[in-house]
Amino acid sequence: MSSSESPAPRRRLTREDRLRQLLDVAWQLVRDEGTEALTLGRLAELAGVTKPVVYDHFVTRAGLLAALYEDFDGRQNQVFSDAIEASAATLDDRAWVIASSYVDCVLLQGREIPGVIAALSSSPELETLKREYEAIFLAKCRDALSPFAAAGSVTQAGLRAMLGAAEALSHAAASGEISREEAQQELLATILAMVNRARG
Repeated sequence: MSSSESPAPRRRLTREDRLRQLLDVAWQLVRDEGTEALTLGRLAELAGVTKPVVYDHFVTRAGLLAALYEDFDGRQNQVFSDAIEASAATLDDRAWVIASSYVDCVLLQGREIPGVIAALSSSPELETLKREYEAIFLAKCRDALSPFAAAGSVTQAGLRAMLGAAEALSHAAASGEISREEAQQELLATILAMVNRARG
């Protein structure tokens, strides 16, 4: 390098790119060390940034947990919406899309998402956020399944039962207790039974 050349200046990340980097590092931290190790200071250290940068994005640990859940939910919603759009308008296809995409999204996050969900439940504000996202997901499921129910709709109780089964089966698959296929098939059977009850 000649004396007239200087090293290229470091490119500053946009706010959006920095947020993506911090979320990716946070997911890796939860994967490697568990949710309890997730602090803003530890995240700053692993991301190679100063603490004020992390605090600027999340403010508190609760804010970081909320951002992780929103990140997970955003991916889950995108996969779900794309799959519904690509599916045939039959009960079997729509039920399969819900079962397979839910399990796959949880498996994509592996063991991290149960820890984040458990941490969310420890705070009333975060529990409210989780409930809001659940309501959006359940509304999409209702829209996808209601045309196949005799009454023109599936019940809220049925949708809640489906969501409980989806969470339990997905987490069992993520921990290796059951296979991905077993989780998807059992959830599919649960969804079909719920809609068929609404037919009679």
